[in-house]
Amino acid sequence: MTTFTIIKSAAIQSLPLNPAGQRAGADKGDPQIALQQLAPEATGSLGVWECQPGGWPVVNRPDTEFTYIISGVALLTDDASGEVVEVTGGDLIILPPGWTGRWDVLETVRKVYAIY
Repeated sequence: MTTFTIIKSAAIQSLPLNPAGQRAGADKGDPQIALQQLAPEATGSLGVWECQPGGWPVVNRPDTEFTYIISGVALLTDDASGEVVEVTGGDLIILPPGWTGRWDVLETVRKVYAIY
């Protein structure tokens, strides 16, 4: 039986997450991540993700990431334009396939994501 998934706003902010170690490819700080997969029967990878301060490059990402920042502060740097944008709670980010840039988490970030 297939059913929909609804997670209320307050639950997203306090949802327990599973520790997943240091963010792969980290080259700054010690960005420990934690996550909770949502709707495992859905297409793609959907969930809530949290990361402590640190940074890492993203080179030619293979997929699309749609992400909504719940809390925290990070800088996203776009290699193609050199633009650096601060993202905080309430910001929506779409990173397309082929995107190259950088994440630098300044204050622990919690986000909801869909990768497909």
